[in-house]
Amino acid sequence: MKYEILIIDDDIDLCILLKKYLKLEGYTVTLCHDGKSGLDKLEYNNYHLIILDVMLPQINGFEVLTNIRQKNNVPVLMLTAKDSEVDKVSGLRLGADDYLTKPFLQSEFVARVQSLIRRYTIFNHPNDLEQQSLSFKGIIINPVQRNVKLNGNDIQLTAKEFDLLYYLASHQGQVFTKKQIYNHVWQDEYAFDDNNIMSLISKLRKKIENKKFHLIYIQTIHGVGYRFNQEV
Repeated sequence: MKYEILIIDDDIDLCILLKKYLKLEGYTVTLCHDGKSGLDKLEYNNYHLIILDVMLPQINGFEVLTNIRQKNNVPVLMLTAKDSEVDKVSGLRLGADDYLTKPFLQSEFVARVQSLIRRYTIFNHPNDLEQQSLSFKGIIINPVQRNVKLNGNDIQLTAKEFDLLYYLASHQGQVFTKKQIYNHVWQDEYAFDDNNIMSLISKLRKKIENKKFHLIYIQTIHGVGYRFNQEV
C-alpha cells in the first residue's frame, strides 16, 4: 500500500530534500508552499500524514492546523525553525500529533514519520472487525477503521485523541497515571508535561461526553490519574 504524505512548507529546498528522504522510504509525497494551497489539496485528496511548517506566508501553520482539525483527524507533524516551548505547546494543544525543530537529522525525521503513520494505520483482517471494536453505552470505538460513533453519529478525533480513548477504554476500570498515558500516547519518555495530557483529555471529553444523558466516559482519579468509566 502506498502511503500519501502532504508537505506544507515555504522552504522549497527543504521540501525537495524531505521529499527525497520520504520517496526512498516508499512514500508518495505532494508539496505545497503556502497554507491556502495545502488546505485546497486536503479538500480533494486523502493523506496518511501532513507535515506542516509553522512559519508560512499569508496563513501561518497554526491557522492551517486549526482548519485541518475542524474536519480531519489525519496525523500532523509540525516543523518550526523556532526552538520555542511556547510554539510546541501551542501546536500540540491545537491538535498536532508531533513536533520537530529545524534543523533535524534525516534519521529522526524519518522515524517520526514512520511512527505517526504506523499509529494511524492499524492492519487487521476485516473478519476481525467486530472482535476489535469496543462497545459501551452510547459509544463504539473501532481500532481497525480508527473511528468512533457516539449515539450512532461519527465523531472526529485526532490521532492522539483516538489513541488516548482506545488505550483507556481497552482497559476499562483500570487507573493509569499521567506518566503511563504520556508514554503510551506520545511514545516518548515522560517529561512531566501535564499540560499536554490535561489539554488532550479536556478536548476529548468535550467531543464524547454528553451530560444531558449523564454519559461520563473518562474519570479523573485525583492524585493518581485517569480511567475509563467501568459502569458504562
